[in-house]
Amino acid sequence: MHQRQLGPFSVSALGLGCMNLSHAYGAPVSPEQGERVLLSALDAGVTLFDTAALYGFGANETLVGRVMKSHRQKFILASKCGMQGVDRGDGKVVRVIDGRPATIRKTCEDSLRRLQTDFIDLYYLHRWDKNVPIEDSVGALSDLVQKGYIRSIGLSEVSAATLRKAHAVHPIAAVQTEYSLWTRNPEIAVLKACEDLGVTFVAYSPVARGFLCGQLTDVSVLETQDIRRTMPRFDPENYAANLKLLPAFQKIAQEVGATPSQLALAWLLNKSKTLIPIPGTTSLSHLAEDLEAADLALSPQVMATLDALINQNTVSGNRYNDQASSEVDTETF
Repeated sequence: MHQRQLGPFSVSALGLGCMNLSHAYGAPVSPEQGERVLLSALDAGVTLFDTAALYGFGANETLVGRVMKSHRQKFILASKCGMQGVDRGDGKVVRVIDGRPATIRKTCEDSLRRLQTDFIDLYYLHRWDKNVPIEDSVGALSDLVQKGYIRSIGLSEVSAATLRKAHAVHPIAAVQTEYSLWTRNPEIAVLKACEDLGVTFVAYSPVARGFLCGQLTDVSVLETQDIRRTMPRFDPENYAANLKLLPAFQKIAQEVGATPSQLALAWLLNKSKTLIPIPGTTSLSHLAEDLEAADLALSPQVMATLDALINQNTVSGNRYNDQASSEVDTETF
């Protein structure tokens, strides 16, 4: 697979987002299927695997650690702190954003144990805890670099201003934020800040949480615990409006000889050589399909047509509800 630079590392142009093997989109897959997806990605040339303490409240890191520990030298491992599950004391685990230095250190130690590794190559602050100065959280991450627990620092869902503040404390290797044709917020300022500072941009949810695959036509089929049920764009009325964008998108995919998901990924890959999408999947066939996008070149005309077709002005609904929107630090249109 084509290679791209991620901070100090050379990695595959497409990474694997491991989240949905354990978290967010309904019931997790079986451990056996999770193992098949992880090892198939590695065999296909993927060398960037992305997980987090939050995903499955530790279950995803445990899966990645168990399956990948014997292959540790073959890939770059990314995980995240600052947002994790906390036991309330009644046996129920709740999601908490906590960027205090002591919490970051404890989360990292727990992650290293679950991942069965001596170090994490790229460790993100999953969300900036707005009760803690970003300089304090990044300072704690810098201490982890000095201890050899992590090799580089990343940030997730931060503004250009926050990125610059953080980078002044310790070099930031990567910023990870949702980015796809239907989520353009990084284009406001963060992509330019990353370019200025030499920071790699990692795009999560690059196929718009499944929308751009073209197969989800009825949101009523989503499982009760699927996080998309909380997202305004997946509200039945908004989603019905968004579905009207798909026929033209699917026609372009057909014209360039690609599937819709491949076209969505190729749009990102053709945007910048310093950008790395990390699609996630639970399906081996979808994995193989996604990875073929790395070879798809798009003409400037096709890129411009896609830009005009699906963007912040043509998509209906916000990407997050009010609660989730308050937890991110990204610029909005």
